[in-house]
Amino acid sequence: MADLSTYGPWAVIAGGSEGVGAEFAALLAAAGINLVLIARKPGPLEQTAARCRQSGVETRTLAIDLVDEVEEVIAATCDLEVGLLIYNAGANTCSEEFLDGALPDFGRVVDLNITALMTLVAHFGRPMRERRRGGILMVGSMAGYLGSTRHTVYGGVKAFGRIFAEGLWLELREFDVHVLELVLGVTRTPAMERVGLNFDVPGLRVAEPAAVAAEGLDRLPFGPVHIAGGNEADVARRNHPDRAKVVLGAHRFMQQLMGGQ
Repeated sequence: MADLSTYGPWAVIAGGSEGVGAEFAALLAAAGINLVLIARKPGPLEQTAARCRQSGVETRTLAIDLVDEVEEVIAATCDLEVGLLIYNAGANTCSEEFLDGALPDFGRVVDLNITALMTLVAHFGRPMRERRRGGILMVGSMAGYLGSTRHTVYGGVKAFGRIFAEGLWLELREFDVHVLELVLGVTRTPAMERVGLNFDVPGLRVAEPAAVAAEGLDRLPFGPVHIAGGNEADVARRNHPDRAKVVLGAHRFMQQLMGGQ
């Protein structure tokens, strides 16, 4: 594990209540870094905060929807020196085929994955650049490497996140501010379990949240993009120039994963 002390004294984790976000929090707490945990559900948020406080760090919670209340994060951290931002809040909140969904609902997917992300990166990144230290870790998805039915908008915003991270990494590397897009494959999180993912599909590689979080923090100093969970070969296949072949093949696999949905 990389030396995490350089990212203190405070870290902000958007999407820090469960799954990978909760494991990021536990690892940082064990390293002595104080935490601000943000999520929509207050119950899981407080459970993770209590777990982190057992490591002796100060932990604040903010139960908000980042689409509507991102400015609350800025107000709640105005007295803190934040050395690490982890943006793990990029869920697909509208899983409909594009022509069947409501545009405002797709707009919330864009706002969560792009607008709120950029707002927090700009706010916390500028002081990091001035101090010439810090880290920005954005959790992405393999969905951003190809088009997928019911992920038409979600795949697009995840592709944006990866390209955004690469450009930001270039801009900040001379200031010793580390930037990483951590690209996740199928991960056994509570959110994935709630949508009914079939983890037993033959050949499916399933990552565990604790392992993914440790991998991300370990790779943060190196940026700009890291494929988690041993999925590098799969991502390479997704970059094949025959896009019809790639998209149709992935579509058939996703139907198995989603139980034919």
